[in-house]
Amino acid sequence: MKEHVDVVVVGAGPVGLLTAIELTLGGARVMVLERLAAPSMAVKALGIGPLGAEALQRRGMADAIAAAQARTFAAMKPFLEQPGAQARGRGSKFSGHFAGLSLIRKDAQKEPERRSRPVDQHAVEAMLAERVRALGIEVRRACEVTGFTQQADGVEVAWASSTGEGRTRCAWLVGCDGGRSLVRKMAGFAFPGTPPTLTFYQASAEIDHPEHLMPIGWHRTPGGVFSYGPLPGRLFVLDFSGPPADRQAPVTREEIEAVLRRVSCTDVRVKSLENASRWTDNTRLADTYRQGRVLLAGDAAHVHSPFGGQGLSLGLADAANLGWKLAVVVRGDMPDSLLDTYTAERQPVAKAVLANTLAQVAIMRPDPQAGAMRELIANLMQLDDVNRHIGELMSGLATRYELGSVPNEVGRLVGDRRVGHGDAALYGLMQDGMGVLLDASAGGKASRLVAAATPKIRCVAVDTGLSMLIRPDACIAWTGEANSMDGLAQALQRWFGCAMAA
Repeated sequence: MKEHVDVVVVGAGPVGLLTAIELTLGGARVMVLERLAAPSMAVKALGIGPLGAEALQRRGMADAIAAAQARTFAAMKPFLEQPGAQARGRGSKFSGHFAGLSLIRKDAQKEPERRSRPVDQHAVEAMLAERVRALGIEVRRACEVTGFTQQADGVEVAWASSTGEGRTRCAWLVGCDGGRSLVRKMAGFAFPGTPPTLTFYQASAEIDHPEHLMPIGWHRTPGGVFSYGPLPGRLFVLDFSGPPADRQAPVTREEIEAVLRRVSCTDVRVKSLENASRWTDNTRLADTYRQGRVLLAGDAAHVHSPFGGQGLSLGLADAANLGWKLAVVVRGDMPDSLLDTYTAERQPVAKAVLANTLAQVAIMRPDPQAGAMRELIANLMQLDDVNRHIGELMSGLATRYELGSVPNEVGRLVGDRRVGHGDAALYGLMQDGMGVLLDASAGGKASRLVAAATPKIRCVAVDTGLSMLIRPDACIAWTGEANSMDGLAQALQRWFGCAMAA
């Protein structure tokens, strides 16, 4: 029997799960298809950037993030307290790195409180899965998409599982199925870029003399780059001898030991290997994120070197941007032309990440030319403006969508903040996926106008002197000084499909 849903999401990783959550909060009926029977336990991202963490906080996962962060700190503590684990002179004033240069200073950043969190990808996926269960979203595991056909009014999706084959009809199909996306390939998206040139290893291993790999931090050697810690047994090795012959082949203890000895230039042995994975600097970007009724998000739309740990947050921000827009199109509140803004807003952000990861790899190569450029970058990072610029690139806080508005705030993703009276917080008002108006106008004039136009925006009086209309993805869509309403009606129509009375 053919099933019918509004949206089929392919892939139950963090990006696919958040996309499903956003769609469901917006009123869409969603089915998630995942080819794996259980979540992958391969070594992945060790942390999540501020924009990714904030996307989860807006959807009720702040406590889960805090708990996961506490577990990480508890696991790190005994390791960090080992003699020689921490380099002298390193302190809490630094936050993050560029190409292994741990020189990004908190005091140079505009919003130092918006920071990365030491919450690994497995924990992120677990908290998203819990939210998915609470919302009653259907996730079908061990179901692999075998094909689909686009039609004028929908998509026919075929899939197979151990119990047989199935077909589902949906209005929209979203591929969140990773860098080797079947959805992207079947739909014929162009995926240009640069081929891999190196091999990057992440592993959890027992080392016979870990003190030889200390202190914690990135070490550039004539053989490559490596880092050990800050969790016990956590190992990163960047090998510039070329890409792997077969990236999907199992990573063995012998392979990790050989590359670690060569790159670290130390006499260490890998006694046991718990988990390991390979990555490359394969860097590609889809020419568009939408073809008809098929859309891409996360690694399905862009792949790059994992250096700097930007990929997870980049994908989650894709999901936050796409999910609410697709939901309002499904509801019929907005035309599908709204989805064109998804590519327009998110593709430039991905381009910037791809560019900075390529630059990081370039100055990490073990040759004199790269070393000279690396030293120059390190010196430039002593300048506050340069430090801030690189810090905002790595955190994603440089993101500003071009919405055609002059105020600098418009197009930026707003962080959490206290609003109104008492202890109310902005993200606490956004748990159900609604937009928010922070109204600083006299007598609540803006709130009255917005409330009369739509019930889908929550209005809150503030005394900041600046009113803000905030989309469900935390993008500031409009600002107004004092009692000015200029542009508010246009923003409401453009993003929420509602007309404001004169």
